[in-house]
Amino acid sequence: MGGLLTDTLLLSRVQFAITISFHYIFPSLTIGLSWVILYFLTRWLWEQKRRHEVYYGPYYQIAKFWIKIFAITFAVGAVTGITMEFQFGTNWAKYSKFVGDIFGPPLAAEALLAFFLESSFLAVLLYGEKRVKPFMYWFSALMVVVGTTLSAFWIVAANSWQQTPAGFTIIEGRAVLVDFWAAVFNPSTLPRFFHTMAGALATAAFFVLGISAYYFLKLKSNLLKSSDEFACKNFVLGAAFAFSSSIALLGLGHIHAVQVAKTQPLKLAAFEGLWKSGDHSPLLLVGWPNQQERRNDFALEIPGGLSLLVGGSLSTQVQGLNDFAPELYPPLLPTFYSFHLMVALGSYMILLGTAALYFFGRFLRQGEASPQVFQILPNWFLRLAMFSIPVPFIANQLGWFSAEVGRQPWSVYNLLRVENSISAQVTAGHIIASIVFFSLIYLLLFVLWIYLLRHKIISKV
Repeated sequence: MGGLLTDTLLLSRVQFAITISFHYIFPSLTIGLSWVILYFLTRWLWEQKRRHEVYYGPYYQIAKFWIKIFAITFAVGAVTGITMEFQFGTNWAKYSKFVGDIFGPPLAAEALLAFFLESSFLAVLLYGEKRVKPFMYWFSALMVVVGTTLSAFWIVAANSWQQTPAGFTIIEGRAVLVDFWAAVFNPSTLPRFFHTMAGALATAAFFVLGISAYYFLKLKSNLLKSSDEFACKNFVLGAAFAFSSSIALLGLGHIHAVQVAKTQPLKLAAFEGLWKSGDHSPLLLVGWPNQQERRNDFALEIPGGLSLLVGGSLSTQVQGLNDFAPELYPPLLPTFYSFHLMVALGSYMILLGTAALYFFGRFLRQGEASPQVFQILPNWFLRLAMFSIPVPFIANQLGWFSAEVGRQPWSVYNLLRVENSISAQVTAGHIIASIVFFSLIYLLLFVLWIYLLRHKIISKV
C-alpha cells in the first residue's frame, strides 16, 4: 500500500481519470440537449408562421425548460473542464512539452471558435427571451448547437492525434506541426467524432425519454398539476431520438472498430481478447483473458465473427496479441471488460429504443392530443425508461475508458510512453492532497447538480 501512495505516475493517472471522468458527464448531455432545444424552438417557429402571429405556446415552454437544464449542466461542465486542462501543465509537463505545438491550435480553436460562441448565444437563450425577435431566438439555439458540436470536434481531434498521430515531425524531442489539416483529420478523428456525437445524442435522448416517463407515471397517479402536453411532446421526441441514436451508435461503432483494426491492431486485439493472428478470427462474446497462459477462460465465441466484422469476409486477417511484445500490452482485463460492458449497454439501449419506437407508433396512431393517450404506455416500460437515464452516461464513460486504457503504455501512440510524460517536480503528497480536494469538490458539485435538476423537474409536479 505504501508503494502505491508514493507512486507519482500511478497517482497522476488516478487524478486525471477522476477529473476527466467527472467532467465528461456534462458535455455528453449538453451536446445532445442543444439539439433537443433546437428541435423544439424550430417547431415553435413553424407554429408562429402557421398562425401568422407571435405565439409562446407549448413548444416554446418546453424549449425553455430544457434551456434551464442545459444551463445548469453547462456551468458545471465549464468549471470541471478548466481543472482538467490545468493538469497538463502541473502533472504532465513532459507530455505538454512534447505535444504542445500540436495541441495548441485545436485547443485554441475550441476556446475561441466554439466555447465563446456557445456561451455567448446561450446568454441570449437565457436572458434574451422576449427581448429579441423569434427568428433571432431560434438562431441563437442554432449557434449553441454549432458551438457544442465544434467544441466536441476540436477536443476529439486533439485526443485522436494521441491515438493516430499525423502531420508532424520530431525536432529536438518534440512533435512539431508541419501539416495542420493532416493532424486535425488524422485517421481516427472522424470515426471517433461521429461516434462521440452519437453517444451524446443518445444521452440526451434517453434523458428526455426518462423524464417524460417520470411525468407520465405522475399523470397516471393524478399527481401532475400541469397538462399532459409537456410529457407527450417530450415522449414523441425522446422515443424517436432514442431509437435512431442507439442504432447510429451501432453503425458508427462498427466503423470506428474497423479503423482501430487498421491503425491500432494491438488495441483491437485487447478489446476482443484475440490471441492468435489469422483469418477466421472468432468474435469473443464472453470470456476471461488469461495472460499467463495466453488464452481465454470460459470463452463463448462466434467462429469467424471478428474477421467478418472487420473486413466483411471470413478470410480477413486480424492480428492477435501473440504478435506483440507483452510489455506493449495495455492492461488487458480493464480494456477487455470496459469495451464489452460498453457493447452490452449499447445493446440494451437498442432494445429499449426499439420498445420506445413501438410505443411511439401506438402513440401516434391514437393521436398525441387524444385524452389519456398516455394510458397506452405500460408502467413497466415507463419505470424502465426512467431508471435507464444513467445507462448512456455509463456507456460513454466506458467507451472513453476502453479507448484511453487501450492506448497504454503510450501517451502518444508509438511515440511517447506514459512514464516519460509525467512532471518531474510534482510529489506524491501533492497529488494525494489534490485527489482528496478534487474528490470532495466534485462530490459537492455532483450533489448540487442533481439537486438543481431535481428541483427543475419536480417543479412541474
